[in-house]
Amino acid sequence: MANNQIIITIFILLQLAFLKANTTTHEVASRYRDDPRDDYPPRDDINTARVVVEGKVYCERCKYGGPWSLSGAQPIEAARVSVICKNYKRRLSYYKTYSTDNDGYFYAELKGFRMSHYLLDHPLQSCRVKLVSSPLDHCNLISNVNNGVGGSPLRFENKVLFRRNTETVIYAAGPLAFRPNDCYAQTAP
Repeated sequence: MANNQIIITIFILLQLAFLKANTTTHEVASRYRDDPRDDYPPRDDINTARVVVEGKVYCERCKYGGPWSLSGAQPIEAARVSVICKNYKRRLSYYKTYSTDNDGYFYAELKGFRMSHYLLDHPLQSCRVKLVSSPLDHCNLISNVNNGVGGSPLRFENKVLFRRNTETVIYAAGPLAFRPNDCYAQTAP
């Protein structure tokens, strides 16, 4: 008899907890939106966040050789990289080229990037960074350091900038590198 009362009491408490948790989201959201002290209103859409990709481009040195070595590499100013994103149907959804600064660093804000599927079209799965061109005549062959030929995948390194009414998620790619044209001529016996 006591077991039945305990089971009924637990059943009633679970129903009350379910009803309490089932309050409409409009009531909760309107409470926060109407609060004038709220500097960061809740976002309605995940696509309101800005997406940025950053990385560096180098010129490999012949001395150290190897297709994946960046030992002694020098940054390349005004190198061009492209950010290519494809949707879950493998169709091109975003393409733009960016230039590096005098330290070989690129900061690519993906303006206009949209996700039609929140998991499959996520930048980590759908976007790649490829080398396009180098301004240096002596170092303009694309190397495959960090998949520079096929497209370097993005990494999330826990970089998020919060500003008033905006959120910027920063992904990293690379580092990428070009290699000199005459490495084999210098190392030949």
